[in-house]
Amino acid sequence: MSNGRRAVYPGSFNPPTMAHLDIAAAARAQRRLDVVVFTVSRSALAKQEVQHPEFQHRMHVLIDAVADYSWIEVRSTEQQLLSDIAEGFDVLIMGADKWHQINDPVWYDNDPDKRDVAVGRLPELAIAPRPPLLVPESYALDVPEHHAHTSSTLARAGDIELMLPVAQLFAIETGAWIQPERYDRWRTGTGL
Repeated sequence: MSNGRRAVYPGSFNPPTMAHLDIAAAARAQRRLDVVVFTVSRSALAKQEVQHPEFQHRMHVLIDAVADYSWIEVRSTEQQLLSDIAEGFDVLIMGADKWHQINDPVWYDNDPDKRDVAVGRLPELAIAPRPPLLVPESYALDVPEHHAHTSSTLARAGDIELMLPVAQLFAIETGAWIQPERYDRWRTGTGL
């Protein structure tokens, strides 16, 4: 890794939204970061396997969507646990929903001691609030309030204005995220 303070922002970015970008920018400013690395797990923990769009298309869209931001990098990983993904980084960025998930002992064989070891391995945290979930104040990011309810799930449900512009264009062109059948036809070359 290069010099400077680096943060990892793990996620599926399925699709990448304006909230993802604003959260990364808030973390950069509030945690004095030089680089934020959007990191996509090929098989994200606690998420169903993503079929639409395919991994390589999601990665291509994400790379294009942040290409104008010299402080953002994109990478993929085979790792699933945040403690493994965040190793070597100065800061870990996540949403409040993920914070609550990683504190649930169910992900650690229902063993609170294992959970405490894994969470204890995490670097400095930058957590985007998502009411009504509570986040320790020292970890909370100050992000635009309207992003508290922004999600990739809503974007996939048709609120494409939540997507970053490159993702919106890809969705409109191919049906990715919003019309899986049309995306499949585009992907296989059987017509739109």
